[in-house]
Amino acid sequence: MSSELLLLLGTLFTLAAIGTPIAYAILVASMLYVLAGGQSIGIIGKNLVDGIYQSFLLLAVPLFIVAANIMNAGSISDRLLQFCVATVGRFKGGLGHVNIMASLIFSGMSGSAVADAAGIGKIIIDMMTRDGRFTRGYAAAITAASATIGPIIPPSIPMVLYALVSNASIGFLFLGGILPGLFMGVVLMAMNAVMAHRRGFEASETVSLGELPAVTARAFPALLMPAILLYGIYGGITTPTEAAAIAAGYALLLAALFYRALSLRALFSILVESARSSAAVGIVIGGALILNYIVASENIPAALASAMSGYDVPPILFLLAVNLVLLLLGCVLDATTIILVIIPLFLPTCNELGIDLVHFGVVAVVNCMIGLITPPYGILLFVINAVTRIPLGEIIREVIPFLAVLVVALLVMILVPDITLWLPRQFGYDG
Repeated sequence: MSSELLLLLGTLFTLAAIGTPIAYAILVASMLYVLAGGQSIGIIGKNLVDGIYQSFLLLAVPLFIVAANIMNAGSISDRLLQFCVATVGRFKGGLGHVNIMASLIFSGMSGSAVADAAGIGKIIIDMMTRDGRFTRGYAAAITAASATIGPIIPPSIPMVLYALVSNASIGFLFLGGILPGLFMGVVLMAMNAVMAHRRGFEASETVSLGELPAVTARAFPALLMPAILLYGIYGGITTPTEAAAIAAGYALLLAALFYRALSLRALFSILVESARSSAAVGIVIGGALILNYIVASENIPAALASAMSGYDVPPILFLLAVNLVLLLLGCVLDATTIILVIIPLFLPTCNELGIDLVHFGVVAVVNCMIGLITPPYGILLFVINAVTRIPLGEIIREVIPFLAVLVVALLVMILVPDITLWLPRQFGYDG
């Protein structure tokens, strides 16, 4: 390991440890690396600009952010919640099931766990804690856990980022996330059912079967969005980026014209907030691209792949070891940093061992989403704490059972690749 690389790592970890945002820590450490190596600091700017502006795929990220923010501001989320209450609210622990089902549906529109938790999550936490039917901590914990499904079922911003660093097909990644996302929903509902019986959580107010068609009709235009996106991508009509533009446009039409729930002032606020969120993601992406350039210059991925092949490590053992590392890193790093900086280190070894990159990508994204609710860093825990003022300690205590079943679900996905690959193979994937 070169002295320049040691300087980079020392600076990076020191800055991160004192609370510097990870993007800025990467940029400063990278500048010190190139200066210590006698290179021009202009390399930093060139890699940042080239990496961001030469990737058409990255345009999908701000477009999905806009779509999610429009749906949160309009009445779309409310109508989806009414539909979920009507369908699964009648069962014991009903609003917990509603919470999970809402995340399953909303995930087909936003592609963002944070958007799910901060938007529809706050609404349903208020519903669950009204009249003391659920404790505050439990309502917040199940909301955080169910929000992890958001980036698994397409569209998915983390999968777009993974496709950027791996060159895997974004279409097949989206398809590969559908069954794992549904599987996560099932295990969370099972845990909610167990907890409901143990603690005596009651069903919500039942919507009669006669009212169900009307509730479904009000939510139907919003429910169409995932179908439109998937048909566009897999029917060969649009690229994922174009599909993201359609998602944003469709959400705007629904909120502003069809439901008449969005003013010009609100739209302006949405665009400003979306620009801020996109810029925050963009600077992390830029920093990661620079760091990836340095890692490639040091030949670290190739050296790692060569070392692993020399030990004749079985692919399944490598997958388990990598996922254990990612789970531990998820306690202290955000998902974007892991996907853009850490995961590329393992990709050459995956190719060397014959591990399918779609399977690896979906499993890695699921792992990163679990990291969003893993103490102490768990960004979703902080988001829900910020929007609801529920004490962080209460949320962490209640999230542990949901975290445990999600880890078990992740293990099943690692050991049974067909959960991920069956659907892509039906559409012609030969992995």
